[in-house]
Amino acid sequence: MTPPPPNPSRPAAGYDDLDGYGETPPPGCPAHALGPGGVRRLYGPEADADIPALYEKLRAEHGPVAPVLIHEDVPMWAVLGHTENLHMVRSTSQYTRDARIWTQMKNGTFKPTHPLAPVISWQPMASFVEGAEHARLRGAVTAAMSTIEHRSLRRSINKGTQEIINRFSERGTCDIVSEFAEHLPMMVMLDVIGAPEAYSERMVQAARDFLKGTDTAIASNEFIMGVLFDLVARRRSDPVEGDFTSGLIGDPAGLTDEEVAHHLRLVLIAGYEATANLIANVLRVVLTDPRFRAQLNGGQMTVPEAVEQSLWDEPPFSAMLGYFAKVDTELGGQHIRAGDGLILGIQPGNVCPVVRPDPTAHMMGNRSHLAFSGGPHECPGQDIGRAIAEIGVDAFLMRLPDTELSVDESELTWRSSILSRHLVRLPVTFTPRAQQEVSGKPSITPPRSSSDWQVSSAPTPVPPPPPAPAAPVTPVAPQAEPEPPVGAWQRFLRWWRGY
Repeated sequence: MTPPPPNPSRPAAGYDDLDGYGETPPPGCPAHALGPGGVRRLYGPEADADIPALYEKLRAEHGPVAPVLIHEDVPMWAVLGHTENLHMVRSTSQYTRDARIWTQMKNGTFKPTHPLAPVISWQPMASFVEGAEHARLRGAVTAAMSTIEHRSLRRSINKGTQEIINRFSERGTCDIVSEFAEHLPMMVMLDVIGAPEAYSERMVQAARDFLKGTDTAIASNEFIMGVLFDLVARRRSDPVEGDFTSGLIGDPAGLTDEEVAHHLRLVLIAGYEATANLIANVLRVVLTDPRFRAQLNGGQMTVPEAVEQSLWDEPPFSAMLGYFAKVDTELGGQHIRAGDGLILGIQPGNVCPVVRPDPTAHMMGNRSHLAFSGGPHECPGQDIGRAIAEIGVDAFLMRLPDTELSVDESELTWRSSILSRHLVRLPVTFTPRAQQEVSGKPSITPPRSSSDWQVSSAPTPVPPPPPAPAAPVTPVAPQAEPEPPVGAWQRFLRWWRGY
């Protein structure tokens, strides 16, 4: 039985009129992606396989705002348009991030045991409050971040990169996603908050699980919070000067232990997931995209620009849950009622035809993407994520300069969720290299010959003609020695650093 098609003219599509349309189609049925009332699900096989394509279906069917279902068929609105997303995040008189006004939470449709409860439910954090309380908490986070010394951060990133690469450098192979991209941000972020001893494989996997909306997401959240509450207790009794956590605790705003722990989780998880995806995405493009290789000679793009392009094309977070309407209003041609829940559509907003008619176009120097949200809840730690990605990628390529993809690009796969689209594997090969002192700077090793990196060949030297018989000449000023031809890898490094 196929449910009736969604009707955009229904003002409450996806909310009150979802019952009475028959049973949900069985798994494997083409209509399985549709829930009650014919509303599309943002979870399940179709979403897991290709959520960007699903967003485009929604845009074609409903325009810039579409009714959708999240896990357990809880209804929300997906905001797909760039303009509509910016209006939502900036209009604090109409929308809030406080889920306590959400109709689905108040009537019990969204239960405390919901797999996305750790992400949506109200918590004592700046990202869930507004007004004076937002100013108090956000100010404390901003002040604590100002204690992070940039040179120390760079040293931490470089040290972490070398330590992680040492684990597989002698092997000559690695999976960039699971062995590098997922570990470096966690190692650095734990160092930033003052808990480097908490770094472990279990911490990495708990952070990954926390954002997937799985049956174990709540348990993973409890594990992470246990680590953070322990850190808060230790810093409360023994503060460390210049330490991020100690800064939060000692701020004049007077944060409680619960408020400090929740903000530590916000900084840790947001910085971890966004940066892990960003590192994997940038390295994948470097290894596979001929557009980047074709620019090695001209230096048309620098590493910050490469990162910004990735933030447009493959934002680390696909969406953010959630925003909630304070009043009845209109958005994208849809009637939004007070108490309705909305999803900040980062990925679909970045490819909105209104601001980006050609989704393949380079967005040089344009930072109007939605990757770090916007308005009063814009990510306060975005520059830390950029630094980890830029320095980490640079150090990886300096240490392993002849890295090559070991499978065909068509074999790469992604795992999608409402919150993010995560590259599953990025297997590579390189010349095995000895381990390196973790405190030292990465060393540049000449790469083996590889057509993948060879954009253009240096001209073959021509032997000079035999010298002519000596003859009187007019003295001239000495000329500078011509620079030797620059190899492809050196051109790449100059491009990567913006020389």
